[in-house]
Amino acid sequence: MVDNNQQPEQKQNTEVPVEQPRQQNQQRPQRRRYRPHYSQERKEARKEAPQAPIQQLYISVVITLYNERDSLKELYDKLHNTLISMNSKHEIVFVDDGSTDDSARVLKEIRQKDNRVKVIIFRRNYGKSAALSAGFEHAKGDIIITMDADLQDDPAEIPNLTNALLKGVDLVSGWKKKRRDPITKTIPSRFFNFVTSLFTGIKIHDFNCGLKAYKKDVVKEINIYGELHRYIPALAHWKGFSVGEIPVQHNPRKYGKTKFGFGRFWKGFLDLITMLFTTRYLQRPLHLFGFWGIIFAFAGFAIDAWLVVEWIRGLTALSNRPLFLGGVLLMIVGIQFISIGLIGEMITKTRASKEEFSIKEFWK
Repeated sequence: MVDNNQQPEQKQNTEVPVEQPRQQNQQRPQRRRYRPHYSQERKEARKEAPQAPIQQLYISVVITLYNERDSLKELYDKLHNTLISMNSKHEIVFVDDGSTDDSARVLKEIRQKDNRVKVIIFRRNYGKSAALSAGFEHAKGDIIITMDADLQDDPAEIPNLTNALLKGVDLVSGWKKKRRDPITKTIPSRFFNFVTSLFTGIKIHDFNCGLKAYKKDVVKEINIYGELHRYIPALAHWKGFSVGEIPVQHNPRKYGKTKFGFGRFWKGFLDLITMLFTTRYLQRPLHLFGFWGIIFAFAGFAIDAWLVVEWIRGLTALSNRPLFLGGVLLMIVGIQFISIGLIGEMITKTRASKEEFSIKEFWK
């Protein structure tokens, strides 16, 4: 009897090692459940990694300058190192906006050292919009990067701008989130950007940042002149292109002094009015002038009609009511507004204005 009771105990002991591998085998499928999750992350990371597309793109960097002799060589060295590290075909287009220092001589020296550099020299100073127009016209790249020549725009941001552009937008604007400028420039700039964003409907923080990335189609379709270079994101948006924004590094000015004074802000607001009119009402000016003309004319007619009824009823005398003359004035102003709109409709404005400039030399 004792032996019979001991045999089951031995069987139980021998079954214990057998159950442990079974438990381990049952846990293995649970580990496999996480493997697709990690592989999916790797797939998404590979999709977001744009190194391969960048190597197949032709990048043009357009740099506008005015009296920036001291910064040009250092800027070129940084640009050259950044573009070489990206391992993509590239060109650098310098546009000298009529500099009075030795900027042209320095650019020629850079051009002699690197045949991927193009140099455009204006006969006189035409402004940044004209310089950008010339640079866009002669840029051959699939992606165009714009930046200033004062070293405040960091060339190391070019890969970030290009990566953001390849995610599906047509234009990427830099945002100088931490700006290295005196308060006399930062506060007016914030107010300017707030008003511009309010009127244009583009929710970006820095319209005037020179560091931007464009697809080729954008620069070939937008037309900038006067001071409209500040509103390129809005112009592109109203053309139907998608616009994005990323924070970029902003450096303090190393050489020289700024070329823009306080006058650029009131000029900028005047150009904002110009842009709103030419983009929204260029082909239909009567929609703008006619709307306000009808408002003024109707208000003047309602005022005078009410006063005439009061005069007929003997409740008032028109000679003692200056409001009657005010109603007449409103009707005259309304008719004038409608007339201006009709004249605008008859004037051919289908051909967009193009900035005129004279190129002294062009090294390509």
